[in-house]
Amino acid sequence: MKNIFIDGSAGTTGLRIRERLEAREDIHLLSLPEEKRKDPDARREMLNAADAVFLCLPDDAAREAVAMLENPDTVVLDTSTAHRTEAGWCYGFPELSAAHAEALRTAKRIAVPGCHASGFIALVQPLVAAGILPKDTLLSATSLTGYSGGGKKMIAEYQGEEREALLGAPRQYALGQTHKHLKEMVAQTGLASAPLFLPIVADFYSGMEVTVPLFASSLAQGKTVEDIKAVYAKTYNTPLLSYREAVDEGGFLSAAALSGKDSMQISVHGNAERILLVARYDNLGKGASGAAIQCLNAALGAASYEGLVL
Repeated sequence: MKNIFIDGSAGTTGLRIRERLEAREDIHLLSLPEEKRKDPDARREMLNAADAVFLCLPDDAAREAVAMLENPDTVVLDTSTAHRTEAGWCYGFPELSAAHAEALRTAKRIAVPGCHASGFIALVQPLVAAGILPKDTLLSATSLTGYSGGGKKMIAEYQGEEREALLGAPRQYALGQTHKHLKEMVAQTGLASAPLFLPIVADFYSGMEVTVPLFASSLAQGKTVEDIKAVYAKTYNTPLLSYREAVDEGGFLSAAALSGKDSMQISVHGNAERILLVARYDNLGKGASGAAIQCLNAALGAASYEGLVL
């Protein structure tokens, strides 16, 4: 049995991780009393006593926690942005390549991918790697997300008494094109430039839908939408991440279709000239907590889908 500590277990990501792990017989969850949750000495002791630690913290607090670690055998899974492009950290997306999967199995420092970034990277990285999409292609991406991605403050806003008056319509944000996920989007896809990114939060609890539009003329010479579909079908064929055809609901695509689950669906829409690449998943599932547990399973040698809801 492995000892697991969730540093930041009161947040939405930490709570979902705890919920997924509590029923497992191969894991013992360590915890601190509420009054010691922010006590540096108590945290340091717990961090170094665990076989694996989830950091569900703001970036600076995550860096602080890593600095407290002295046990060389402790596996760290950071769900913050702090280490996703840092040298020495494994990017926790094993489906991207055999190299990603192998690195994850032996890593002691694992950066869990960002929610928006996960969909964009899943759609774009295989196409760049296969030579279908040139690295200098200028892309845009729209991401529709449930409000749980904004944490406790945003959840309280959407569930408060003034919800309908203040937040009745979807809201675009990160208008300055400086969203914190852009850096990992570029690093993991190999693109030369960050995409124009349009995240939108709407009045539903959880779920995410990332769409990348493409003109066929932007593909490498001789490549078509059928080549895209073939790459996705070959790359994504597991219960956790799969390529699907005809996943729409009567011509609509709900961003909440996989709410509560830890899986992701990849699909292609449009026509031969104007192509829509779509990734659907739960922002708290494959976009956060589910991805973190998948990484833990790999690092501990557990079954790939242990503790996940598919």
